[in-house]
Amino acid sequence: MAERTTTTVNAALAGTIDIGGDLPVNRFGFGAMRITGEGIWGEPADPEESKRVLRRALELGITFIDTADSYGPEVSERLIAEALYPYPDELVIATKGGLVRPGPGEWVPDGRPEHLREACEGSLKRLRVEQIDVYQLHLPDPNVPYEESVGALVELKAEGKIRHIGLSNVTVEHIERAQKLTPIVSIQNRYSAFDRTSEPVLDFCSLEELAFLPWRPMEGGGVAGAAGVIAEIARRNNATPTQIALAWLLAHSPVMLPIPGTSKVAHLEENLGAVALDLAPAELAEIDRIAPEPR
Repeated sequence: MAERTTTTVNAALAGTIDIGGDLPVNRFGFGAMRITGEGIWGEPADPEESKRVLRRALELGITFIDTADSYGPEVSERLIAEALYPYPDELVIATKGGLVRPGPGEWVPDGRPEHLREACEGSLKRLRVEQIDVYQLHLPDPNVPYEESVGALVELKAEGKIRHIGLSNVTVEHIERAQKLTPIVSIQNRYSAFDRTSEPVLDFCSLEELAFLPWRPMEGGGVAGAAGVIAEIARRNNATPTQIALAWLLAHSPVMLPIPGTSKVAHLEENLGAVALDLAPAELAEIDRIAPEPR
């Protein structure tokens, strides 16, 4: 494996994607889930390092940050504001509502309109903004009619509290149902070389020109055989396996907007090295042939 080194390359090397037709961002973002405590619960062990990560992300050209009220809960959004407010004009912050955290390791859907309104109001205060750039429904709630959950976001958008609406953890059917109520600008689903369950959703996003935000791009390291393929390609390119996995995502679709997260500046810089990689077509094909783990 290549020796891990930091990078000073700029996220602009990944190119840009225009969210909603009026929010151009560099096509390599930052997911702010892991700047919280262990298990995505409570305060981080080193709050100042978490803030350094956020500031360094902007220095390296990252113009899209994804977070959620459930990260901490509330901790991630508050740290973003503490580190970055007042925000530069080019920065787009997306957050999510619709999951509650009764305790560490617990993630419970709550798509009730009254909860989503309360969640959005809380995010506005913590992020210190009057309007959220992209507000995403975190997860469909099986106990609430989907149109009621999306409808709550439509109302908040009409009030000027949300600029654009996105969805997370959805199927193509969910997207089509939401589109009957409002324009949708982004989809955030689990996706990687190791888990392509959302390939139909990605294909739909390509046709509709919706930004696709893949979460968990390395699947915690991936299955052994697949990880071996990526490790070998990493060796050839003097890169890390994570950089290769991220570079593959960028090459796989022009609507892909990776949002890898971390709580360490060195890891942030290492991840960003992916934008400088130019994988050979044969190497991309090798990764394409990885058989995803059955789920």
